[in-house]
Amino acid sequence: MKKLYALLPFLGIFLIACEDDESPIVTQPDPDPIVYTAGSANFSNYISVGNSLTAGFSDNALFRDGQLASLPVMLASNFDLVGGGEFNVPFMADNLGGLTLQGNPISGNRLILAFTADGPAPTPVTGAGTTEVSTKLTGSFNNFGIPGAKSYELLAPGYGSVAGVALGLANPYFARFSSAEDATVIGDAAAQGATFFSAWVGANDILLYATNGGSGVDQTGNLNPATYNRNDITDPNVFAGSLNGILMAMTAGGADGVIANIPNVTDIPFFTTVPFAPLDPTNPAFGPQIPVLNAQFAGLNLVFQALGVPERQFTFSDSAASAVIIKDEDLADLSGAITTALVMNGVDVGTAGVTGLLYGQARQANENDLLVLTSSSEIATLNEDAFAMLQGLGVDPATAGQLSVNGVTFPLEDQWVLTPEEQTAIEDARTAYNATIAGLATQYDLALVDASTLLSDLNANGIALADGSTVTSTFATGGGFSLDGVHPAPRGYAILANAFIEAINTKFGSNLPGVNPLDFTGLYID
Repeated sequence: MKKLYALLPFLGIFLIACEDDESPIVTQPDPDPIVYTAGSANFSNYISVGNSLTAGFSDNALFRDGQLASLPVMLASNFDLVGGGEFNVPFMADNLGGLTLQGNPISGNRLILAFTADGPAPTPVTGAGTTEVSTKLTGSFNNFGIPGAKSYELLAPGYGSVAGVALGLANPYFARFSSAEDATVIGDAAAQGATFFSAWVGANDILLYATNGGSGVDQTGNLNPATYNRNDITDPNVFAGSLNGILMAMTAGGADGVIANIPNVTDIPFFTTVPFAPLDPTNPAFGPQIPVLNAQFAGLNLVFQALGVPERQFTFSDSAASAVIIKDEDLADLSGAITTALVMNGVDVGTAGVTGLLYGQARQANENDLLVLTSSSEIATLNEDAFAMLQGLGVDPATAGQLSVNGVTFPLEDQWVLTPEEQTAIEDARTAYNATIAGLATQYDLALVDASTLLSDLNANGIALADGSTVTSTFATGGGFSLDGVHPAPRGYAILANAFIEAINTKFGSNLPGVNPLDFTGLYID
């Protein structure tokens, strides 16, 4: 109590001082709140169409948290400020991401960063996914982002057939909420009566070719997509016709919209993480083998010189990282010439034949080659198919094993490397697609997002945030991309959402605020 009484005189002095002060206390009014307006757009019923980038795919899967942090959900949160309506998402059943069909798993769980004895590594989360494709969702939906969909597939009847999923003829993500077995994605989307829509279409028309190391076919000139395989590049005219059909359907009721172009796929971590020269001479499993390998390839290198292709020689350094050996299908096949030259130099026919077979279209990788992210788990491992093939040719098991080491003695196969010729095919198609997107944006009076420039800038320079941090495209730690190396992390999606909002504000005279990327994680941590 003494301490309390001791304060009373000071309180009295304070009160007297306040009473004697003739200056009135002025309360400052709050600043005028910002009034957000929609401009000329009507956001009351927003529908999004596209592929995995629209769905919220992240960490190699679609899962609830990723869907909540999707690009369209971020846009819808802004539209809600100016009269936007409810935005319904066909949510997955859990945060694992795996799909089942009749109880059988048909897709894997999402990735997390696991800390192992060998260092951090993307690893699928454990557990059995509870999202069953045949359990149909009911109600109306606003997000028609379909992972894996190509442009022409969004218009394909039966793409949401549950029965077709088992046959590889339909998409399991769309099958969960399609209106009928013969429905189309765009038919169902257009039926929702959008007042505003977003469309980001076409990435998969080149991306699947790219992520599979160019192992598909460039279908430029083939106007019949029924003859395409999943990993092929879509003909630009097929893409143009498909996108026009999509936009025609979505604008039929007078809806405004926004469309984005296609980024350079080689700007993403899937192609920028694994170096072309990953073989470390200080690695105890590789370093001691270098003299042996160079000695083994000495005779073949002489043949390459004699055949006028010295650039194909194989040399491993004991003082610097060495490039992997790859198969380049664009090279002239010298299998027969190699075999003949070796036989003429006294090598037995069997060994000469195997050498020609293995290295007829081989070379060491260089700085112009892009190794895909998934190649990191294959390099310097035993290729069991090659091992079995060589034994089938009569090679003894010990020698077959020595000749079957991926990227070291057995050329790294096509699906693990994008060569310059394959990169050119991708870029030619992308350039044509983006010209179509720009032209149709003008034709249909849509806002246009330059996602290509944005993601190139993210890759080259990073994107600075308000807290002084920088989001980059560095795999796993940059904050821009998820652990699959292809799809953005939530923070990366937020940066994209702001680009969409900026384009919308510019086109329609709205003043939407965008989102704060710092409100979204750069990496899911369990």
